[in-house]
Amino acid sequence: MFLSQVLTHTRGDFVRRLIAIALPITLQSIMFSSRSLVDVLMLGQLGEAEIAAIGVAARATFVTTIMLVGVTTGGAMLTAQYWGAADRQGVRESTALTWFIATMFALLSVLLFVFLPREIMGLTTDSALVIQLGSEYLIITSVTMLVIACIASMAVGLRAVHQPGLSTFFSGIGILSNVFLNWVLIFGQFGFPAMGIKGAAIATVISGIIEVTTLYGYLHFKKHLLAFSISDIRTTLKIDKVSRFLKLSMPTTLNFLAWAGGLFVYHAIMGQSGVQGLAALSVMTPVESISLAMLIGMANASAVLIGNQIGAKKYDEAFYQAVGTLFLSVLVALVVAVALFVSRDLVLDSFSALSAETRALTDKFIVILSLGVVLRCIPMMAIVGVLRAGGDVKFCLYQDIVAQWLISIPLCAVAAIYWDWPPESIYVLFLTEELVKWGGSIYRVKSKKWLKNLIEN
Repeated sequence: MFLSQVLTHTRGDFVRRLIAIALPITLQSIMFSSRSLVDVLMLGQLGEAEIAAIGVAARATFVTTIMLVGVTTGGAMLTAQYWGAADRQGVRESTALTWFIATMFALLSVLLFVFLPREIMGLTTDSALVIQLGSEYLIITSVTMLVIACIASMAVGLRAVHQPGLSTFFSGIGILSNVFLNWVLIFGQFGFPAMGIKGAAIATVISGIIEVTTLYGYLHFKKHLLAFSISDIRTTLKIDKVSRFLKLSMPTTLNFLAWAGGLFVYHAIMGQSGVQGLAALSVMTPVESISLAMLIGMANASAVLIGNQIGAKKYDEAFYQAVGTLFLSVLVALVVAVALFVSRDLVLDSFSALSAETRALTDKFIVILSLGVVLRCIPMMAIVGVLRAGGDVKFCLYQDIVAQWLISIPLCAVAAIYWDWPPESIYVLFLTEELVKWGGSIYRVKSKKWLKNLIEN
């Protein structure tokens, strides 16, 4: 009876809408990951120090990017439920408030990267060359935090109104311009000097500005629902609205920061094994992001559709659809894992500057990641796609802290520092947090405690 209810509520139109929203988000996630992958691939022609530097710097910017995504998630929850309740003005104002608060947090990130770049790089490595190269990259790319705030706040709004393809299209413009500018500035084309990692940083900034300018320009030209004005921002800057937004977004922001900070700590732990382990992990960072893109797309699409149902007060439909998406995520994860395992030689051939030892280590990492994709599918769908759709943000925060900071990170640190385990064994231990999240996530979804309407007064 239970499975028949799940099938009834998830087949047909639900699956079509899920795919229609998930595919553009997946493509956008791949494009976002491709920015760092393009940098790693192009700089990888220069040497392992450049690969390690861009890997550490990219992980640092990833932490602050995740913080901004956490801030915008509060807006995503509200906007999805406003859309489900057919409140168009609520959708517009929620998007405006999301942009404003995300921009404030982005300014803090800019200051951090401008004034403390060497200290940030020094957290993961003692190589003077890696620190110098990474610091240059961080200082120049700091301004892109403002770009990311603009893109992320508008992307969650477009997803909520079932138009994620718009932000994906303009992300395509951004990534294409990034590839072209990287080629020009890293290697010195059209009379420009070859600037190496500094050129990659400048290309990232310019391409981000191009993406924001074209996206916002198009929305205002078309007089789109989400093309908010200054008056919309003023309307939303009221104590009750800001307070409700922060109550949703701050636990999620802390959750994302704790999780992303944990990833940075993993990088620091791997750095204890030397530049080889750090270079291999730097290669894995964008590969991992692209491998998880489909699961991320499905989870975010599920959050939109389930949030729509909760906003419309269709709680039974929301619950059965939540369970159905968990089954779907397992099927997708198995397909992705097999594809990643089979194509690992093709991936490794793209990094010509890797030594034979580093290539062999990266190959082991990819095999481990293939298993990791399957392990991550249920926690990712449950947390991102289900629990946050109902605003169950505190549970997600507590679970991540316990699984990552109290279990997985201490275990990895002991293995690296005291047991002197090889890098591939430490990489396996990174996955222990996912095992812990399986039990907690499934239990919470079954409890139905996450089914909360967030827009009722």
